Formats: sequence, C-alpha cells, structure tokens
Amino acid sequence: MRRREFIALVGGAAAWPHAARAQQSVMPVVGILQPGSPEVYVHFMEAFRRGLAEGGYVEGKNVLIQSRWPRTDSDQLTELATELLNHHAAVIATPFSMPASLAAKAATTTVPIVFGTGGDPVEAGLVASLNRPGSNVTGASVMNVELGGKRLELLHELLPKASRVSVLVNPKSPLTAPFLATVQAAAAGRQYEILTASTNREIDVVFGKLVQEHADALLISGDALFTNRCVQLAILAARHAVPAIHGNREFAEAGGLMSYGPNVTELFRLVGVYTGRVLKGEKPADLPVVLPTKFELVINLQTAKTFGLDVPPALLARADEVIE
Repeated sequence: MRRREFIALVGGAAAWPHAARAQQSVMPVVGILQPGSPEVYVHFMEAFRRGLAEGGYVEGKNVLIQSRWPRTDSDQLTELATELLNHHAAVIATPFSMPASLAAKAATTTVPIVFGTGGDPVEAGLVASLNRPGSNVTGASVMNVELGGKRLELLHELLPKASRVSVLVNPKSPLTAPFLATVQAAAAGRQYEILTASTNREIDVVFGKLVQEHADALLISGDALFTNRCVQLAILAARHAVPAIHGNREFAEAGGLMSYGPNVTELFRLVGVYTGRVLKGEKPADLPVVLPTKFELVINLQTAKTFGLDVPPALLARADEVIE
C-alpha cells in the first residue's frame, strides 16, 4: 500500500467517530420533564415511546430523549425546563404534571410543549381553548380533577353507613382547589375531613391519623404525587385496613380497594403520539387537546374480602375489572 493511500485510510477511519457523532447530533431531542421517580414510571414511559413509534420515531435511531425527574422538589421545575431548552430540545413533553407543564410554558414561548394533565388546561392557562390551543402548547387531559365527586359517590355506594370519610390532597398542587370543589358538590351536606400530604413522611403521618380517628374510608386525589406513590398508598391502606379509592388502576392492582378514572398509560401514549406529530412539523396551536373517552372502575375483591366488605352486586356489575 502506498504511503499516501495509507494516510488517507487512517484519516478516514479517524473521522468515523466524528461522523457518527455528527449524524447523532442532527437527531431531534425530546425533553421529558416529569416530577417523580423514573423507576415508578417505567411502564408509563414505555407507552410514551410506543406513541412516538406510531409516528415513526424510535429512541436512539432517529430521536433522542433527555429526561429530567425532580424527585421531591417541584421548585426545580423551571430550572430543569430551562436546562432542557439549553440542550436544544425540539419538543418538551410533560406527560403527567400540571406544575411541570406550567413551568415549561413559563420557560419558552417558541419551543413546542406537549402536556398530559389531570386538570382543565384552559382554566389553568395552558391553552386558550381545547379545540384551538392557540400557542406553542397542546396535549391531552384526562380531567381527573372532575372525577372527585364521582369517586366519593362510589365510596358511599360501597359503604353506605360511612360517616367519617377523609380526603387526601396535595396542598402544593394547583389542581387541589378544583378537585375539592367537585368533592364538596357531591358531598350533599355530608361531612368529610381534608388531609394533606406532599412527602412520603407526611403520607405515613396521614395514615397514622386515619387509624387513630377510626376513619371509615379514604378518597385519594388523582394528583401526580399520589400516582407516583400508588404502591405505597395501596400497602398503607391494606396494612391499616382503610377502605380507599384512587384515580389510577395501578392502585387497585397493587392491592388498593378500588379505583375509578381514565387510563394513565393511555395518556402517556397520546402524549407520545402528539410529540411525534409536532416533530413532523405540525403546530401545537392547530392540534386540539385530547380528552378521555372512557373511565375505568376497578375493584379489588380480594382486598374487600380482607376488609370484611360485601361489595354490592350492582357495583360489581358496573366494574370494568374485578381483581379476585
């Protein structure tokens, strides 16, 4: 081999890693901003990636994902949203958090944002309207907040003699006030106690109080904080024999008594689908906010039997799934 050819070959080989990095750098970056533990959200994020794949985007192949998971301090959200923007995120996705969605919107008026939330995005100021979001923000809402009253009714249907019902909410969430408004409307004069928690320790304290006061039942708000702690809440409710209802089916699957609400896994998939559409060039302002079409009632009959509860046949008949 001639010396000139050898030098050209070596030079080309040395350039391969640079070429690979250059090819990788042109991939669009999707920024994920989601409070909580990534370990808890594994199967939810799998659904998000399935949604992306429906649009032809596969992580590591033609799209990169940068994730930020503030575990306890939601005050970090604005800082982390800015950090994702500094990493040249083409889209910021906030799959299940109103605070994260609001932080992302505050951080940019140009980079597209695709949210998932349990609240009303119009009332929260995320979008101008559901049909015409009108800015750089769109997404999906499962309207979890509006189901607080329905969950209270289900608790009373299961426990018609319950007189001491407690409601667990996150005092730091912007969704707490509208959630409690729906609960109050459904209470129809019946008394209930509001309990607050925003950390694991505070959740433990709440259950200690429930036991001391011999609470008949517990209604848990559908806040992302409690979605992130579904298993912990189900274990505590079972350990202390507190009949409880939550918004997510994962609660009932983990041993909680009952859940009623939209499918959060499907919410993550829809956020992934919209993220893919935005990456292809569609404008968030032209993408209507997606709303749920179905709510699931899941009853853990094994837990009910452990509590010594007889579930009314009419309630069992309406359940979408009964865990035995």
